[in-house]
Amino acid sequence: MSFDLRAVMEATWPAVRTQAVGPWLIREGQGGGQRVMATSPRAGWTVQDIPAAEAAMQALGQPLIFVIYPGEEALDAALAAQGYRLVDPVVGYAAKITDLALPPPDYMTTFPHWPPMAIAETLWQEGGIGPARVAVMARAKAPKVAILGRANDRAAGVGFVALHEGTAMLHALEVTPAQRRQGSANNILRAAVQWAQDNGAHSFSLVVTEANAAARALYTSLGLGLVGQYHYRRK
Repeated sequence: MSFDLRAVMEATWPAVRTQAVGPWLIREGQGGGQRVMATSPRAGWTVQDIPAAEAAMQALGQPLIFVIYPGEEALDAALAAQGYRLVDPVVGYAAKITDLALPPPDYMTTFPHWPPMAIAETLWQEGGIGPARVAVMARAKAPKVAILGRANDRAAGVGFVALHEGTAMLHALEVTPAQRRQGSANNILRAAVQWAQDNGAHSFSLVVTEANAAARALYTSLGLGLVGQYHYRRK
């Protein structure tokens, strides 16, 4: 399927603001993580332009970090030569809603809602997704939703979904360690797909670190396929 991973990422997990600095797109993240503060190349960059990007990131009080997509191998090599290390290779998964054919989760196992309930924010916080990342969710344009998962009569996990031009993307899926392997991630995913379909989405997507084999196996088992990749270079 045709899928613009970069565009969906930008819309559903947005930076505070972006600015063009010469041949670079600089993102201001305000603590929202690598996705919203990594710099991207624009047309016509040269190695001599890298210090301008570094100065712009430093002016924002952010680490020196670039995001690299397929086709940007020249920048990848140039940054590696300057001491930037490769971090967090990420892969994107997506499928048409009609190809997923997932049954909705059982009654009372998931609770779609917005804005996030306090228990949802607590679960995110416990998983390392703090207020700055919740602020990223708040910036995303509607439609969007938080999905709380329950298992064994307790709050077990939470995820965030936002919609961009007919494609829903799941972010910040977190299941509390004591409730893992109880089906909560599966239930939240099924609820996310149901919400996406109810809100007019034709496709469903997510991103995950390449090293997360367990999550990747789950996504593949549900019918999601690889649609793209990227990684970061950080100094």
